[in-house]
Amino acid sequence: MAKDKKSASKGNPASRLKLSNKDYLEQLRRLHVELVKLQEWVKAEGIKICIVFEGRDGAGKGGTIKAITERVSPRVFRVVALPAPTEREKSQMYVQRYLPHLPAAGEVVIFDRSWYNRAGVERVMGFCSKEQVATFLKSVPHVERAIVDSGVILLKYWLEVSPDEQTRRLEARIKDGRKIWKLTSMDLKSYSRWYDYSRARDDMFEATDTDHGPWLVADSNDKRRARLNIISDLLSRIPYKDVPREKVVLPKRQKPGGYREPDYPLRRIAQKF
Repeated sequence: MAKDKKSASKGNPASRLKLSNKDYLEQLRRLHVELVKLQEWVKAEGIKICIVFEGRDGAGKGGTIKAITERVSPRVFRVVALPAPTEREKSQMYVQRYLPHLPAAGEVVIFDRSWYNRAGVERVMGFCSKEQVATFLKSVPHVERAIVDSGVILLKYWLEVSPDEQTRRLEARIKDGRKIWKLTSMDLKSYSRWYDYSRARDDMFEATDTDHGPWLVADSNDKRRARLNIISDLLSRIPYKDVPREKVVLPKRQKPGGYREPDYPLRRIAQKF
């Protein structure tokens, strides 16, 4: 019986042991090397990549984006997290304010929330009408078709978290002075509307999960596994190649040529640690 129970546990992702920090960092380091290879290929070939991250509040979008970008150049990997629209932007075609941020040749643009705000928070919180949501869901596959036809590689990730894990993470934000900025009044209002968000997500998936812009869903109850899984999936969907590089050798440093360090006083930072 114990053997059967162990086997069942092994096959159930939800019951797997948490990934140790050592194993996580080892795997992340390996993936970071591949992300740098991707970066160099994107620059060399003039590739355009757009990655959209959506999901529940507290699902780990920010941590995943940080894991992707912490070892690559911000000149190539550009993160877009737009604030609430201005009055002028509200009068525009809905997706208009997002279009200027799409990648040019040699760029990877990551949207930390995107045009899908209309299908999620705006719908649930009543910031737009039912008719506007319906129009958006009908039109956005055509917009994404145009984006892809322009040569952009489009990837859309949804991070899913359980109600209990979401509660645990949001409560941790309340107690941790480093994270309190992550908890907004909108998050608190959204928290009570779990099933409204579930219905909105389901409608969004049904209308916008297309061959040219499929939704890729990640279980993020284990943040470390989710980050590794998403980065691995991302790399597997882009046909990047290792760009040859010349061997780097540091040149000889110049001789001082009579230079001497100045002895004038400077305001130095106290060494407290």
